[in-house]
Amino acid sequence: MSQFIDARTSQNASLANSIAIPILVINTPQLFGQIGLITTAGIGANPRVQFKGTVSLQLPLALVGITVRIVRGTLATDPVIYSATSTFSLSVLAPQIITFSADDFNPPITPQLTYTAFVSSNLLGTIRVGPENFDGVLYSD
Repeated sequence: MSQFIDARTSQNASLANSIAIPILVINTPQLFGQIGLITTAGIGANPRVQFKGTVSLQLPLALVGITVRIVRGTLATDPVIYSATSTFSLSVLAPQIITFSADDFNPPITPQLTYTAFVSSNLLGTIRVGPENFDGVLYSD
């Protein structure tokens, strides 16, 4: 039977249109969430982390690709455990809400597992507008 170990939330922006953070360099990951899960209390066999999150963007009127990436660590160059790209067409006018769900099975057990969520765009003019959140829950057997 699964056992709950720890859960954390990174809530960068709670409301729609509550921030205006431009993505100024194309194809360069920009941090929007980070969590640290404590593993020292009662961790058993088969640890796994389940993630979910949201990032909302105002896009330029052009064909644009948005990538969400989760790494185990704090740097964009750390091991990627999830990556997805969505492409939006020229007709998108309203902010776009991107939601995701991901998992990390059998991560290395250290006193704390740190995960960081990044977003990038392949076109200038993309603006992070909110809401933005990133959640993770650690379970084991």
